[in-house]
Amino acid sequence: MTQLPIRKLEVDLSGGFARHWHGGDPFRSQYYNALSMSFPVGEQFFIDSVRAALKLLPETEAHAPLRATIQGFIGQEATHRHIHGLYNAQLEKQGLVNRWQHWASWRIAKTRGFHPLHDLAVTCAYEHCTAVFADGTLRHASWFEAAEPRMRTLWRWHAAEETEHKAVAYDLYLALGGNHRWRVWWYSYVLAVFAFDAMRQTVLNLWRDGSLFKPRTWWGAATFFFGRDGQLWRCTGPLLAYYRRGFHPDQDGDRALAERWLAANADSFRVVRPGA
Repeated sequence: MTQLPIRKLEVDLSGGFARHWHGGDPFRSQYYNALSMSFPVGEQFFIDSVRAALKLLPETEAHAPLRATIQGFIGQEATHRHIHGLYNAQLEKQGLVNRWQHWASWRIAKTRGFHPLHDLAVTCAYEHCTAVFADGTLRHASWFEAAEPRMRTLWRWHAAEETEHKAVAYDLYLALGGNHRWRVWWYSYVLAVFAFDAMRQTVLNLWRDGSLFKPRTWWGAATFFFGRDGQLWRCTGPLLAYYRRGFHPDQDGDRALAERWLAANADSFRVVRPGA
C-alpha cells in the first residue's frame, strides 16, 4: 500500500453517551475517557513531527511510496484528532476536566529546538504503544463487548486505522538513518510518561465522577489489568518487543484483524479518499 484511505466515521456523539458507557464499569469507562483526552494534542504532535522529519527525506523516486503513505497517515491522524475532540467535548459536559492535554502540551514545548529525529522517535514510540493496544482491541472481543455500541465502534475503528499505519513513522525514522540507541531511549521515556499520565488522568476522572473510592471501581481495575485477557498479560510482551535490535512494527500484531473489521463494518464509516 502506498496510500492509506481516509475515512469519516459515521458515529454521532452530539447527543452524548452514558457516564459509564463501558458496560457500567466506572474504571474502564474513565480509563478510556482518559486516553481520549490525550489524543487531540497527541495526534497533532504526531502529524507535526512526521511533517518536520519528512522535509529531511531526499526527493527520490525510491522514497515516493513512503511519501504517499505519509500523506495518508496524516489524513488518518487528523480524523482521529477530530472525532476525539467531539468525544472530549461530551466529557466536559459530564463535568470531567482534561489535564492530560496540558501536561502533553507542556512536554511538547520542552522539546522545541530538538533535531526532528528526536520528535519522530517519540512518535514511533507512541505509535507502537497504540498499535499494541489496537491489536488487543481487535483481537480480544472481551475488551469492548460490554461497551455501548457507538463507543465500541469508535474505539475499534480507531484501532483498525492505527493498525493500518503503525509502521509509517517507523519507516520514515529508518529512512532518515535513525539509530537503535535513541529509539529505545525515547521509548523508555514514553512508556514511563504514558503510564504515569494515563493513571493520574484516570484517577482525576474517577474523582470527578464520584466513583474513585468505591470497591467496584477497583475491582474493575484489577480485572482490567489482571483478569482473563487482561492488559498486563496481553500487552507486556508486545510492548517489550520494541527493545529488540532489528525490530519492525510489522513483526508484531496482525493486520488481517484490521482488514476483517473494516470489511465487516463498512457501514460505520465513509471513505472520503481511497487508498492505493
